[in-house]
Amino acid sequence: MTKKVVLFAFILLSIQVIAQKPQRFGYIDMEYILENIPEYTEAETRINAKALTWQRTIDKKQSEIDGLKADLRNEKVLLTQELIEEKEEDITIKELDLKKLQAAYFGTNGDLFFLRKQLVKPIQDLVYNAVQEIAVKRKYDFILDKSTALVMLYTNKQYDISDLVLTSISRVKKIEEATDKKNKKNAATVTKEAPVLSEEAQNKIDEKEQKRAEMKQKMEAKRAEQLKKREALLKANEEKKQQRIKEIEESKKQTE
Repeated sequence: MTKKVVLFAFILLSIQVIAQKPQRFGYIDMEYILENIPEYTEAETRINAKALTWQRTIDKKQSEIDGLKADLRNEKVLLTQELIEEKEEDITIKELDLKKLQAAYFGTNGDLFFLRKQLVKPIQDLVYNAVQEIAVKRKYDFILDKSTALVMLYTNKQYDISDLVLTSISRVKKIEEATDKKNKKNAATVTKEAPVLSEEAQNKIDEKEQKRAEMKQKMEAKRAEQLKKREALLKANEEKKQQRIKEIEESKKQTE
């Protein structure tokens, strides 16, 4: 933070030294602007809802793994070493699958990042275009963002153009709505819809969901095969046990 303050002070000092005319500064509060754009609020609501659904899926799978670990601890004394190793391997596979799922949802290039890029970036571009338009028209040399990590030790409200940006965005939206209304002869009103994913974006998400479903199907098939082997082993052990009991009983009869 100290470096950023020094850098900001250096920029201001350099401008004062080399400037041939007074520099015009303005600033915006990006957080304030976005909070007052309905489409942004709708996009955030949609993103948060999707993230919550994904997190619940992860929590459910984690609970299943915790349950398997608890069952193994309780049954360990009753199982053969082979069965113990099989259960431990099953748990390890589930844990690896869970990590992959977490990365797919919340990783650097995961679904959440992709969804936010699709829904929020167009709104941010709208803001940046409005800022650029105002800066050119009013001949501002610099427009700073108050809500970023750049430290602004003091701000004068008269240089805050956040409301101008919102007004500009509102004007652009009205023009677009009027044009859309004109082009749609049978439309009585123009309804504002929440941002939707492009066909390409939706296809990518659907493809990821399909791959996860296929992976899940393979894992279930593998677990079913392991369960079948485990049941066969238990059956064999039980038969050996019954045979041993029978031999002991026959031995006792012969002794009598």
